[in-house]
Amino acid sequence: MPDTRSTRIMGAALVVLVALSAWLLGNRGASSTASAAEPATTDRAREGVLVSGTGKVYGMPDTLRADFGAEARAETVDAALRSANGALTRIRDALVDGGVAEADIQTAGIDIFARHARGGAISGYQVSHRLTVKIRDLDKAGTIIGAAVDAGGNAARLSSVSFAIEDDDALLADARRQAFADAKAKAELFAEQAGRGLGPVVSVTETVRAADTYRQSFADSVPTPASIDVAIEPGQQQVAVVVTVEWAFR
Repeated sequence: MPDTRSTRIMGAALVVLVALSAWLLGNRGASSTASAAEPATTDRAREGVLVSGTGKVYGMPDTLRADFGAEARAETVDAALRSANGALTRIRDALVDGGVAEADIQTAGIDIFARHARGGAISGYQVSHRLTVKIRDLDKAGTIIGAAVDAGGNAARLSSVSFAIEDDDALLADARRQAFADAKAKAELFAEQAGRGLGPVVSVTETVRAADTYRQSFADSVPTPASIDVAIEPGQQQVAVVVTVEWAFR
């Protein structure tokens, strides 16, 4: 009976030992397999060429931005604000009468300053009320600006004008074609020098450069004379695109 029990115990221990060994060997084999497979999943350095190309085109501006203002001084804030608001309202009405859409007229800021006498006491107040305006009819821009400043009288201010190309889709498309062609020419040259063929495109990114903006500034403290139309010359503006393209080598 004791022998039988001992035999059973030894048999059970042997089964446990075999199972444990199998488990250990299995884990070691899995680790070895994972280690062997790891280099296969690591990305190999891509063989190819990464270059940038630039495309530049020129177009006529289609929008003029003008910064108008009205400035007034008075002994009280209420009086100064009323005077500035009245002048700016006349400027706004003249702009609308000239064909500027109300959606293209936006308040840009209102400043109220206390004026001080030599001894430091407040002697009055100064109010500056400003509008940013988009004028889309450039042929009439000079007439519109002159009429608006004339409507504001001596309180009117014109701080600056600048041009922009808002409808630039066609220009951007041309610039992109030029930029890609420029990048491809560079890539083909590098591939030739490397003794390789140019393969498929791997990636493309682009940067659109802001158009060169012409801005004419005027002295803020001196109203622009409005006895004649303001001379406006829109000229041309540049639209530029830079693309970075990666090609694989064959």
